Parts: sequence; C-alpha cells; structure tokens
Amino acid sequence: MTVRATVLYDAPGPNAIRRNRIYTAVTVVVVALVLWWVVDRLAANGQLTAAKWAPFIDAQTWQTYILPGLWGTLKAAGVSIVFALVFGVVFGLGRLAELRVVRWLCGVVIEFFRAIPVLMLMIFLYQFFAVFRIVPPRGLAFWAVVVALTLYNGAVIAEILRAGIRSLPRGQTEAAQALGMTHSQTLWKILLPQSVAAMLPALIAQIVIALKDSALGYQIGYIEVVRSGTQVASAHSNYIPSLIVVAIVMILINFALTRLAVRVESQLRAGRARRNPFARVPVAAHQGIDTKDNATQDWHNPNYTDIKNPGQ
Repeated sequence: MTVRATVLYDAPGPNAIRRNRIYTAVTVVVVALVLWWVVDRLAANGQLTAAKWAPFIDAQTWQTYILPGLWGTLKAAGVSIVFALVFGVVFGLGRLAELRVVRWLCGVVIEFFRAIPVLMLMIFLYQFFAVFRIVPPRGLAFWAVVVALTLYNGAVIAEILRAGIRSLPRGQTEAAQALGMTHSQTLWKILLPQSVAAMLPALIAQIVIALKDSALGYQIGYIEVVRSGTQVASAHSNYIPSLIVVAIVMILINFALTRLAVRVESQLRAGRARRNPFARVPVAAHQGIDTKDNATQDWHNPNYTDIKNPGQ
C-alpha cells in the first residue's frame, strides 16, 4: 500500500479531474485542427512541394547561406553578451554605491539606454562609426550590432542585478557590517554571490533576447541567420520554407540555452558550480511523502492512507 501525504495542497477531486481531462481533450483537438488547417493551406499554395524544400537538402545551401549567417548571429550575440555582463555588473553595482552622485549617474545611463529602441541604436551607431571612422569599414555593421546590444542588454542586466541584490534579506548586509566589512566587500563577497542563482533565469532570458535581437542587424546590412534565410528564399523563391527553417534553427538554439540555464541553476543551488557546472546534481531518494509539487492522490483513492505524523 502506498502511503502519501500532501503539504499545503488540496489534491483535485473526481469532478475536478474529470473537468481537467475534458479541458485537455478539447485543447488537443483545437490545436490539432489549427495545425491541420495550417498544413492544408501551405499544401494548397504549393509550399510543401519537394522543390521548395530541396535546397535545404543540398549541403552547398548550408555552407553558402545558413551556416555563415548562423555564425554571424552567434558571434554578435556572444560578444555583446560578454560586454553586456561587464556593463551590467559595473553599472548595477554603481546604482548601489554609497556616493549619491555615482548612483545618480549610473541611474541616468541605465534608464537612457533602456528607453532607446535597439534598432534605432544600431542605425545611429552605424552612422556614427562611419562618419568618425572609429572602426574599419568592413566591421561597421558588426560593431554597430554588438555595441547596440551591449548597451541595451547591459542596462537591463544592471537592473536585474540591482533587483536581485535588493531582494536579499537586510540581515545579510547588517551581519557583514557587524563583522567590519566595507560596503564594497559586502557587495562582492556576500550579496553578489547569493543573488546569482536567483538572477540566473532572468539573465538567461536576457541572453535569449540578445540572440534574437541580433536579427535587427538585417537593417544595416549585417549578415546573420535571418538575412541568410531571406537570401536563400530570393534565390529559390521559397520564402515560407526558408523562414520555417530559420525559425527551427533559432528554436533549437534557444532551447539549448534554456536547458543549460536549468542545469547551471541547479548546480549553483547545490553549491557545485565551481567544480563542474555540467555534472549531474544528485537527488535524494523518495521518502514516501509527497509535497504539493508531486502529490496526485486524494482521499477518494482506495490506496490513499491518511497519516498524521510524517514519521509513521
């Protein structure tokens, strides 16, 4: 006999379970009908013919268009993310500085770059770099994309960092001050390490945004995966299949980032990140008592046994 208990959770009864199953069935049917309608429309317009998809079976299409564009996307996003993290840490901690003028200046910079649309920033930087010849002509589009993504995402990361540190209990700061630690020591050694795990989901979400926003470089001539997809479409007159392939590539990259974020977050919470961030976190064996997250039994179940003391 299975012994289960719930903690702060009321398991659904028979009526609720029946309704949930009905809602699930209706949702599945609606989604299936929508997918069928989309596929039918694509087939009716000739978008599912072999000729439309044949270019993506040819290795030359990938070598000439998709892979160089994908490399451009990853390169711009990767460089901008590194710079944005540095920018975010500097200005995020600056907003928590003891000097009011430093906090004010950092706040102005952060709010300024958060308010400007990324595309406008890219176009401005492209013209700015070209007029003053700050970067070589061949690198104009790349550095305009990188700097624009750095400034915008760095400003957002700075706010995420500030909010993450502010969310920690006040007692952490008071304890550090009682030990004689300075303000900077408290930030770097006490508050910042504790807030990293809490901030990680938001940081990964911002990395995904930077990856997708790199496609805005299309407007200033930067070669990235969306521009490469449209070039394939122009060459073979298959716009919808090309965009579908590009969308699948971006979905796979973002899914990989999400899975990596989940793994790193579990490592940070388990205290094993410095040794091996990719190692599997051991999970304790089931103790026979379900919490609200995994309880599926209720008192209507014939195998359910109510227990008053978890030690029984």
